[in-house]
Amino acid sequence: MLPSCNTRSNPINTVTDTGRLIVLEGGEGAGKSTHASGVRAWLEQRGRSVVSTREPGGSPLAEAVRDVALRQWPEGTDALTETLLMFAARAAHLHSVIRPALQQGRDVVCDRFIDASYAYQGAGRGLGTEAVAALERLTLAGLRPHLVLLFDLEPELGLQRAHRRGDVNRFEAETLEFMRRVRAEYLRRAAAEPSRYAVIDAARPLPEVADEVRRTLEARL
Repeated sequence: MLPSCNTRSNPINTVTDTGRLIVLEGGEGAGKSTHASGVRAWLEQRGRSVVSTREPGGSPLAEAVRDVALRQWPEGTDALTETLLMFAARAAHLHSVIRPALQQGRDVVCDRFIDASYAYQGAGRGLGTEAVAALERLTLAGLRPHLVLLFDLEPELGLQRAHRRGDVNRFEAETLEFMRRVRAEYLRRAAAEPSRYAVIDAARPLPEVADEVRRTLEARL
């Protein structure tokens, strides 16, 4: 369904074989990681070869950068530094995991991708869309997800869920206002391109959410 990482003329994607990039996005506590295994299973049941991965992270180098990006530092982490770290991890991840898999015709299921930078750094941190877009052009070279599953829920509930899990990272420790900005940007991006995004109501019981994910995959893939 997707088109090659070297073709820049296609407005939807730049992958010329059958590999598909399927991304799960959402705020803290939205359940993305929980449903990623279900998406992989659905694809494998249909004979697809699948790579499951995450951002920031997904390769040894990218995971090392993730550790730096998520850690609490005595001097703090300003918005630009945080954004550059996220894109450094993404560049390593694309080079060693995502692009090779897509070029081999494999599907990639990724827990977070480029939308997270627009939501968290662009809107949440206030860096703005232009800076993120410039880094996207440099790093992704036109690559875009085939489908983005956006797990949406009220930030209050999401933060409650994240805190119940324990071991809170510095994003999960963010303010409610920060997470509201993140959610608003996710929804804005989904509304601007409904053919590529599917908004999933993540506030419902887990089986109901899983059913909607399955129905979405059947309809879109």
